[in-house]
Amino acid sequence: MKLLKDKTFYRFFIPSLIGIILFVTPINQNGNLTIPIAVFANGMLNLMGDNSTFVICLLISISAIITLVHKFVGIKFIKENPKLNNLFTLSPFWFAVRMTGFVFAIMMFTGIGPEIIIGEVTGGVVLYDLMPILVCVFFLAGLLLSLLLDYGLLDFFGALLIRIMRPVFNLPGRSALDCVASWLGDGSIGVLLTSKQYEEGFYSKREATVIATTFSAVSITFALVVISEVGLEHLFLPFYGVVSVAGIAAAIIVPKLPPLSKVPDTYYTEVSHREDIPEGTSSFRYGLSLALKKAEKAPGIGSFFRSGFENVLEMWFGTLPVILAMGTIALIVAEYTPVFKILGMPFIPVYNLLGIPEAAAASQTVIVGFADMFLPSVIAAGFESEMTKFVVAATSVTQLIYMSEIGSIIMGSKIPVSLKDLFIIFLERTIVTLPVIAIFAHFIF
Repeated sequence: MKLLKDKTFYRFFIPSLIGIILFVTPINQNGNLTIPIAVFANGMLNLMGDNSTFVICLLISISAIITLVHKFVGIKFIKENPKLNNLFTLSPFWFAVRMTGFVFAIMMFTGIGPEIIIGEVTGGVVLYDLMPILVCVFFLAGLLLSLLLDYGLLDFFGALLIRIMRPVFNLPGRSALDCVASWLGDGSIGVLLTSKQYEEGFYSKREATVIATTFSAVSITFALVVISEVGLEHLFLPFYGVVSVAGIAAAIIVPKLPPLSKVPDTYYTEVSHREDIPEGTSSFRYGLSLALKKAEKAPGIGSFFRSGFENVLEMWFGTLPVILAMGTIALIVAEYTPVFKILGMPFIPVYNLLGIPEAAAASQTVIVGFADMFLPSVIAAGFESEMTKFVVAATSVTQLIYMSEIGSIIMGSKIPVSLKDLFIIFLERTIVTLPVIAIFAHFIF
């Protein structure tokens, strides 16, 4: 009763409850199960209508122009803002990727350019089918993620999971916060949290690498976008359930294999930290105490929206050009070259062994997921078998490491992992999760 009279408790409870309702609670819409944030995103998409393409190209153009000016002239207020400086100060590789996205956007918007780039089966798929809903999801998620991150919800659930993470995954309890942040919010948030904790000495090199490549789970919101692309949104709950089970299997097995098993347990800083629930305190009480401490420092309404708009700008200006560039290039390779077909050929007998229809076609989606997680579902949307669509979509989500976002964030952080290691981990996750997903698919279909 004393707790119910504490204003700090409501500062934690009310925003967290709203966040749970928006991002996690399943609802029925026209006979299909979805979540409220997805309903709002679709409503926003309907309001934009035919203007969505213009909005996307405008955002990508603004991002590229500011990046160019800042690179060659220097913009004072960007230099003085750490977030903006990080957003617009790029390495040569990512600068080239952003500029490529800009060029592609201009070509597609004006209709002037080679068919291989602006065609309906390459750039057209990314610009017209994928990106309009992403713009809306990024806006709403970026604006409202603070409800999950800044008012104590992650601290509370993280403490509840402390007693699981160390014995099951050999990871610190606080790694549960990274997992929950990814699951409820976005995988990129989990990676950023992991990198920060590694730099502060809370994670060793091994722990940070394992968490970034294993627990940066695809958000429930983006998973809905993936399953919707293949036309199976009515199966969202079993889909995400299967993804979760397969992800847990990968989290247990893959860290025991090289290269993750060979990463040393050394620390970035001289001083390391190790946390435990205090003796005589339950995980619930400890979690609640952490949540209330977080809620005491939670942002007010003004800071909430200011931080939210900063998140939106990061997603729009940072991620959209990368998705258009790498997505288009990957689809060009998939459509006009035999690269993905050749790389996927070893998986044909695997799909046949697992009893998955259209094995040859499905095998071509395996490696393309390394470029972008959404592309396998784009390709699978044309398959006839619902089971195959389900398996491809679920596999793409459990592969986790895709260079259009998570991979690039990991490589840009202090977490010690190379591109080669990321690709090996990507393959290992595929090999581990695919049989799990196939088994459940046979029960569902």
